[in-house]
Amino acid sequence: MADQKSALITGITGQDGSYLAELLLEKGYLVHGLVRRSSTFGTERIDHIYQDLHANPTLMLHYGDLTDGQALTNLVLDIKPDEIYNLGAQSHVRVSFDQPVYTLQTVGVGALNVLEAARQLQKIKEVRVYQASSSEMYGDVLQTPQTETTPFNPQSPYACAKVYAFHQTVNYRESYGLFACNGILFNHESERRGETFVTRKITRAATRIKAGLQKKLYLGNLDAKRDWGYAKDYVEGMWRILQHSEPDDFVLATGETQSVREFLRLVFEQLELNWEDYVEIDPRYFRPAEVELLLGDPSKAKEKLGWTASTDLRELARIMVEHDLELAQREAHAKTFVAGSA
Repeated sequence: MADQKSALITGITGQDGSYLAELLLEKGYLVHGLVRRSSTFGTERIDHIYQDLHANPTLMLHYGDLTDGQALTNLVLDIKPDEIYNLGAQSHVRVSFDQPVYTLQTVGVGALNVLEAARQLQKIKEVRVYQASSSEMYGDVLQTPQTETTPFNPQSPYACAKVYAFHQTVNYRESYGLFACNGILFNHESERRGETFVTRKITRAATRIKAGLQKKLYLGNLDAKRDWGYAKDYVEGMWRILQHSEPDDFVLATGETQSVREFLRLVFEQLELNWEDYVEIDPRYFRPAEVELLLGDPSKAKEKLGWTASTDLRELARIMVEHDLELAQREAHAKTFVAGSA
């Protein structure tokens, strides 16, 4: 199709990338995804859409790395996407304290490489860039709720790298006229969330406890409060940001905040369990510098993009528990089968 839009998604095999790929394919896009070469496949989240490419070649994967700027530019100039969504990163905040240099390379320099590749493509055709910014940039918050104009006060190597990427995106927009936008997304979770992230760690452990596969769950700061939404809702916001008439920056959030403790209660309650019987605090899971409260104000996105988060925390917990309980039950069944065959 001559008028078919195309998009490049970095981090396509991650939680957000997989949902965004689904959304863009539904909208008729030709979708390109950047994946890192590995000795094992990491495409589980997109296997259901990455099928017969000869019959329906609307999703194409390319090996690459955000830290390899020249190769990234070569790819962008080759496929000439209409839109670029930079979702790739070392995205675990706690891990960033242990790997600060690598985090900066993937999150900060990686974003700069994407912007520079887009600037080169802009000499040939118009391209729009979405940069995945993070509520972690607000850190030890200086204003509540946090808006697009709230000063950043980052408290981790990850957050510092995201602030760098944010300002580079604004700089490329103002200096080079690039249609480059930041989506400042507050916590967004799903059944596709990585299992080391606290919400998924909780739902996986709780359902395994229910299935008799696990006895305890070890966590860090239960009093940290976050603005939690559903990732599937948020990728719609990403797309809307790039469809806006002018490049701009937007907060995507629910406008509500709950503690880790409250999420624990909701999850265990659905399984008819008391979380206090199973959860223990492990100091290893505390961050060197804690972020106690994040609460976003999504008014601008609602007014200018018509976007609102449609899934509350209780419903999000239900979705994740339902998915992970099925996983736990399958795991328990397989364990029983193996034991019975011995």
